[in-house]
Amino acid sequence: MALTKRLLRLPNAFGGAASGLRLLHLSRPAASALPGIQAAQLQKTLTTTPKALVAKEKLVFGHVFTDHMLTIDWTAKSGWAAPQIQPYGPLQIDPCCAVLHYALECFDGLKAYRDTQGKVRLFRPDKNMERLNSSAERLYLPQFDGEQVLACIKELLRTEERWVPHGRGYSLYLRPTMISTENTLGVHRSNSAKLFVIASPCGPYFPTGFKAVSLYCDETNVRAWPGGVGNKKLGANYAPSIGPQVAAEDKGYQQVLWTIGEEYELMEVGTMNLFVYWRNDAGELELVTPPLDGTILPGVTRDSVLELARGWGDFKVSERKITMKQVARASDEGRLLEVFGAGTACVVTPVNRIHFQGTDYHVPLDPADATSQAGPLAARVYDTLFAIQYGEQPSKWSVVV
Repeated sequence: MALTKRLLRLPNAFGGAASGLRLLHLSRPAASALPGIQAAQLQKTLTTTPKALVAKEKLVFGHVFTDHMLTIDWTAKSGWAAPQIQPYGPLQIDPCCAVLHYALECFDGLKAYRDTQGKVRLFRPDKNMERLNSSAERLYLPQFDGEQVLACIKELLRTEERWVPHGRGYSLYLRPTMISTENTLGVHRSNSAKLFVIASPCGPYFPTGFKAVSLYCDETNVRAWPGGVGNKKLGANYAPSIGPQVAAEDKGYQQVLWTIGEEYELMEVGTMNLFVYWRNDAGELELVTPPLDGTILPGVTRDSVLELARGWGDFKVSERKITMKQVARASDEGRLLEVFGAGTACVVTPVNRIHFQGTDYHVPLDPADATSQAGPLAARVYDTLFAIQYGEQPSKWSVVV
């Protein structure tokens, strides 16, 4: 995280500056003939002491967990074991376990929603399985059949159905995680791993309506870099961001705006994908988000926003590089219309202010309503995605459990 933004070229293996970035293309873990995950083999051990439900109005994200969790063990010798739904509780791992020493861990996040008919729904869960597999592959952890794991997750949801809150904005957050359980020191491929899923009921990200946030453009630290793992959902990507986040808060800003390079190319905002809506240099209305060049997390909400916007056909939609200097100039010239983040937790987070090189650039929200905390486009995206997630608007993205 302390890598300077001025570092545009990396030294080659023989000393001196490389003429360009040469990325090592890692080979995929070899296909295995060992047993894969089989949802039909799932076994259940139910708790004898179920917890009392917490009133949904008192839910705090990530603080309350359900009665059960899903666990699936893997070894290089035996492959995937039978999936288990068991009482929620601590994992027993050895102190020398590789996950504790070398950050051999990846995770994902998705939500289950209850519609007005009482049915439980998931939003594009296949995308989360694809991304978790991609993250695991980068760590040389075992691959899995996403459909089989998803079938196990659905059974976990049926088991924990009472924990899915009623009401728009409420949901059950699911955290699939894979860790190395290799009980030896040394940096090498793992011979054992555990895939587990825990669940946490949560309330609306904005319980009293939209609340636009302020951003501090960090000019020293970077979140990711070419050839790194910014496009994977690894715990190792998140821990180093805590220091810059605290520093931004101490300066009076709520989130970090991550950039890279001498022109300060935009990357992400906090832990969200970033969108800029403006009138570009050619005079076109355009929604821009940084491209998936290996440094950007391929967010499920990001992909959904792009697909919706392209389907509307009301403005140009681009995945391309954009710099903070360009955004600052657009703000000065009155061409900046909206900036917002997008992610699973918040869906959409509007931005009202960005600090960059000693100046606060104010971002418009709704010109027709001075009290609004969201611009028209951010509100439209938010309302549409919510309607799909809660089954109010028919869509192939919404999957009934």
